[in-house]
Amino acid sequence: MRRRRVLGKDEQALWSAFVRDIQPLARRAARPAPLDAAPPAAPAAGPGAERRERVAPSVPAAPPSEVPRLARPGFTLVRSRAEIAIGHRGPGLDDTSWRTLVSGKLRPSRTLDLHGQNAHAAFQRLHGFLIQARSDNLRCVEVITGLGSGRDGGVLRRELPFWLGRPDLRPLILAVVHPHAANQGSVRILLRRARV
Repeated sequence: MRRRRVLGKDEQALWSAFVRDIQPLARRAARPAPLDAAPPAAPAAGPGAERRERVAPSVPAAPPSEVPRLARPGFTLVRSRAEIAIGHRGPGLDDTSWRTLVSGKLRPSRTLDLHGQNAHAAFQRLHGFLIQARSDNLRCVEVITGLGSGRDGGVLRRELPFWLGRPDLRPLILAVVHPHAANQGSVRILLRRARV
């Protein structure tokens, strides 16, 4: 049986500060008020009134950015977008093409090197590169992200599967693999053929 970890004083203080303003969710979702209804009455002043005033009653959702936001170190990012699995064979790919791609015998027609780019610039370059490769009817391309200096790799290497899983890029891609096991800093992408 696993022993339960005991939090230190500084960790307990941090956790208490984090959960101080958290309120439980309501059991049932409230129905939206009709547009012609009067705004709700202001809450009565009481011991928690100053805290209620700081929180906006309804904050409009921020529009999704072109480049997905990245997680800060030490925080887990809950991803709501699809991810392409690197090295896994998807449907629609015949045995010969898969073996040729995985073995590294299928040479890329073009290569995109993203070393030294920030996430936004790298995503823009990747997007344009894949759209252009598809319009030029290329079969295989290579994208080099580099290994990165972080424990889990660099930002570009971590985000690449999510960028490739976007709804505008996913239909272009048949498979994604590392050219060989020792090089996790680049991927080869097998593109779908354009239908005529």
